Amino acid sequence: MVQKYQSPTRIYKYPFELVITAYERRFPTCKLLPVFLGSDIISEYKSEDGAIHVVERRCRLNVDAPYILKKLAGVDHVVFVQKNSLDRRNRTLKIEAHNESFHSRITINEHCMYTVHTDNPEWTCFEQDATLEIHSFFGFESVVEKIAAKQYGANIKKGKEVMHAFVNELKEEGVTYVAPWRPTPSAAAPETPSIVDQDAEEPVAFELEGATGDDLATTSSDFGSMCMEEAASLERARSNPRLEAEYIERHLGHLSPLQESRLIQLRKWLTETHKGKIPKDAHILRFLKARDFHVEKSREMLVHSLAWRKLHGVDSLLDNFVSADVVRKYFHGAWHHHDLEGRPVYILCLGQMDVKGLIKSVGVEGIIKQIIAIEEEGIKKCEKATETTGHAVGSCTLIVDLEGLSMRHLWRPGVKTFGRILSLLEANYPETMGRLTLVRAPRVFPILWTVVSPFIDENTRKKFVVYSGHNFTGLSAYIDQKYIPDFLGGQCKSAITTLSNKTVPRTFYQYTTEEIELEQEKSSDNPSLLGRSAYQTAYVAKDFPQEVLVQVPQKNSVITWDFDVLKGDITFTIYRSREHLSAPRHEHHVPGAAGGIGSQQYIGKRMSVGVDLVTCCQPCICRDGDSIQGSHVATSPGSYVLQWTYFDSSHSFDPLSLNKSHVIYFVELFPSERVRGSMTSLQSSSSLSTLRTSRGPSHINV
Repeated sequence: MVQKYQSPTRIYKYPFELVITAYERRFPTCKLLPVFLGSDIISEYKSEDGAIHVVERRCRLNVDAPYILKKLAGVDHVVFVQKNSLDRRNRTLKIEAHNESFHSRITINEHCMYTVHTDNPEWTCFEQDATLEIHSFFGFESVVEKIAAKQYGANIKKGKEVMHAFVNELKEEGVTYVAPWRPTPSAAAPETPSIVDQDAEEPVAFELEGATGDDLATTSSDFGSMCMEEAASLERARSNPRLEAEYIERHLGHLSPLQESRLIQLRKWLTETHKGKIPKDAHILRFLKARDFHVEKSREMLVHSLAWRKLHGVDSLLDNFVSADVVRKYFHGAWHHHDLEGRPVYILCLGQMDVKGLIKSVGVEGIIKQIIAIEEEGIKKCEKATETTGHAVGSCTLIVDLEGLSMRHLWRPGVKTFGRILSLLEANYPETMGRLTLVRAPRVFPILWTVVSPFIDENTRKKFVVYSGHNFTGLSAYIDQKYIPDFLGGQCKSAITTLSNKTVPRTFYQYTTEEIELEQEKSSDNPSLLGRSAYQTAYVAKDFPQEVLVQVPQKNSVITWDFDVLKGDITFTIYRSREHLSAPRHEHHVPGAAGGIGSQQYIGKRMSVGVDLVTCCQPCICRDGDSIQGSHVATSPGSYVLQWTYFDSSHSFDPLSLNKSHVIYFVELFPSERVRGSMTSLQSSSSLSTLRTSRGPSHINV
């Protein structure tokens, strides 16, 4: 297995020429780098004008490895071959290195690049990545992998220190400026060869049947705003494609080189598969922490969470969310200043809360919506705290007052709701709670803890601190005395103290216990937190595709779609039926799906392409985790079918997965009178367009 390491972009606030002069002081030996024993030049090339300088060296490194491993290998040091290509004309230094020792057992490749900062020509950027593949190493493969990761991190940290040390050394010698390369007046300027990217696509024009520039003159406000939003989101991602080390330290906190590498890998994957519409870096980092920086596990967890947010409209929850009147009066919780580390503090008086009355008044979904709104508000408060405190604040502090807790809180639907809330928070808001303190725990607490603790993740349980009775002295260890609320032994007034109501009047009740238990039996995937969701969910099984019928009344109408692949791989295709379609011909039932229906089919088994169906775009294979948006201009009216088919690249049957994929999707039709403007402008302004050229296969943006 190939291990990949990628470091954030490091910024040296010195001109490129000064940095390179400092870098060259590393050779042939460097006392500041104990691991670097020395080097010998293998080959060297200099261009006549002095612009190009290529040096290849054989470098000896003293790797920090166990004695027994060195004894088995029969070496005291390892040899790497390093090639430095300096281009003074374009102000770049490219460094390539690979291992010469044990090359048949281990393959190590490292790439580094010094370039001029795009926004400030007086600064220099440094980027570094490496790959490691261990074929075999005397049974010590895992040890070697750990040594390589440790050495990589140590070299990055030491490299920065050495660079600054050499720059300061130059300054002490009076060298504060190194002139950029300039061609000599007598020498003719060399002709810069033109570089042709063989993989680049040539500009193409749309060739659509029945579509002309007159048919589409301008864009409608609805479709145009959607296109502009997509384009703006993609542009933002392209404008900052790499993470800088200073940004990580300032906004995300201290990370080890390996953790930085994992963050960059996951962020890059999201940028490629989600078209730049990716969550903020702090949000990505939380999922990496929740999965111990295992990229694949973090990716899977994050992709499902992003789909959950899209399915339930969570991103826009705070825009129009208003707590129910009964919640404002009887939900005893509020934000309360911050702790000594800058974390926002939320205080919840659970013991005084009538959980049963609240759930019977607003239902399970109403309580869940309230908790999610609090979580979303907490994330925004963390972002604000990061800006105001000057350091990264990625989590909140929760104080739960258990005064008044009794066996009445063990109401079965309430315990079930608590478990569902915890599962939801752990799946979608990991690592948002930095500290959780339980105060005024009554004698009955151990019994209650036995009931609810199985719902709590082990890592979360480690963050719990419990104080019984009226012992509040521990709060002052992490909360300023002036911010400790008065009912917990402090002097600060809290909004919670004004909430004297404890029992919810029955006049607020909207649900019976039986109705609540029936609601809890529903699958958590089916109900929407904000009413009816615009997205639908489908389970695409082998031989049973999911099909959506779109009736197009007139030509030049635009079909748009947005879907996420949550599990497995699928093939996406669009067909136009030569006959009119209406009702689905078959429905495939899947346990756990909404109404038991996993997918539905409109295309009959005997219908064939070329006779009954016209393929509108070539099939596109979409992988697990992909987020797809696209559009198709209907050249003829009629029945169009969007089809998601299960794709199995291994062609094997997996009884555990039941050979099915999970997709959520949204499809919309824009009539031709609402879409005006040339197809070229539609393509350039919208990332939804899928058609590239009639001379080749259609493409769907991924």
